[in-house]
Amino acid sequence: MASITSVGIGSGLNVEDMISKLMSVEQTPINNIKKASAGLQTKISAYGQMQAAMSAMQTAAQKLSDPATWTASGATSSDSSAVSVVGPNAGTQSHVITVSRLASAQSVASGVFASGTSTVGEGTLTIALGSWEGDPPVFTGKAGGSSININITATDTLNSIRDKLNSANAGVVASVVSDAAGTRLVIRSRDTGQTNGFRISASDPSLAALSYEGPDAGGMALKQTAANATFNMDGLDLSSESNTLSTVADGVTLTLLKTSATAVNIGTSTDTSAIKKTIQDFVTAYNGLMNLMRDQTKYDSATKTAGTLQGDAKAISLQQMLRNVSGGSTTLGGAFARLADIGLDPGQNGTLTVNSSKLDKALTNLSDLKRFFSSVDTTDGSNNGFAKKWAEFATKTLGTDGAIATGQTGLQKRIKDNDKQISQLQDHLELMEKRLRAQYTALDTKMGQLNGLSAYVNQQFGTKSSS
Repeated sequence: MASITSVGIGSGLNVEDMISKLMSVEQTPINNIKKASAGLQTKISAYGQMQAAMSAMQTAAQKLSDPATWTASGATSSDSSAVSVVGPNAGTQSHVITVSRLASAQSVASGVFASGTSTVGEGTLTIALGSWEGDPPVFTGKAGGSSININITATDTLNSIRDKLNSANAGVVASVVSDAAGTRLVIRSRDTGQTNGFRISASDPSLAALSYEGPDAGGMALKQTAANATFNMDGLDLSSESNTLSTVADGVTLTLLKTSATAVNIGTSTDTSAIKKTIQDFVTAYNGLMNLMRDQTKYDSATKTAGTLQGDAKAISLQQMLRNVSGGSTTLGGAFARLADIGLDPGQNGTLTVNSSKLDKALTNLSDLKRFFSSVDTTDGSNNGFAKKWAEFATKTLGTDGAIATGQTGLQKRIKDNDKQISQLQDHLELMEKRLRAQYTALDTKMGQLNGLSAYVNQQFGTKSSS
């Protein structure tokens, strides 16, 4: 009798290999579902890219409808060393300024000391803000102001007194200045202007060297008086506690830098180049979105490749709706009704092409161009200015109930359902593997027994033959 082939122990069957191959076949549906989920995740990522591009387009559209965009100004000064000007939202203005005096801060200096480590005395220095007026000057405390007391000890040096003054928030700034003659304590007003002068009173004669009670009283000498800036603007004599003037002209900030013997001409004009750039920036954001949506939804017959969202109804619908918005018109733009009227020419692929010369011509009619982009029709939203329509479209699309969010949610639900199905199949496979292992183990045991019987029979027949 032929022997059953045996390799190793038992039956010699490679049970583990057999079970592994069978389970590998049974794993195929799970692998297919995982592959499908990976594709769904790729679509979610594509929606995320679309979301970012839509948000960029929305931001660019909102800037086009921002009133500040249409008042963007360029500012010039005939003598920028005397008066500088900033007017980003000033529109068109023209002013003439003559500066007779700059605003200044009060400054006093002590007598000479050996060094910054020299001590002075002890007691209290009291600092009050206010103005010095009259001849001789009389001090009047600042309305609503209060005096600040600084305690000085016998061990305090000029350096530590400086630090105490600076940390007291008393409206003054202290510094220690040294040169070949020695060291002085210098105190000045923190802010310029006549009412920001100060008086320093000493509670003890030992601190008298650091007091200032007027030009002829106290140990500190007046180096600069507190004064307002005085200037003539458009025939008006004006004054300011600061050299920075932010309220004398709407939307314009002037900085007085020096007195001027001759009048300084200040001019602002609407910066059409900045407005043109804002329009061009929108076109870039818009085209980026349209190109992305086209690439994600198209099928390239030449390469036989499909975009990630090819056949996705929501993505295709968004692309068409945005093209419809841009292909529409408005009656609120005066001389302009369609995008092509201002030099934004729609192409067959949905993008916009800028006709620079045509846009430059439209920029000469800013009032109509502004309305073309930013006007609102309270009875018919489809007639709004284009920037308003684009921004509204993006807001709806990006909202929690918008097409992008619902599209992602739908895909995520499908992935979640796939995960549940995979979990169920894995449970089924675990039970199947246990059943197969039990069956093959029993078979292995039975075949092992048969192999043993075969060996015994062979042995018996062999013994009889030899006898």
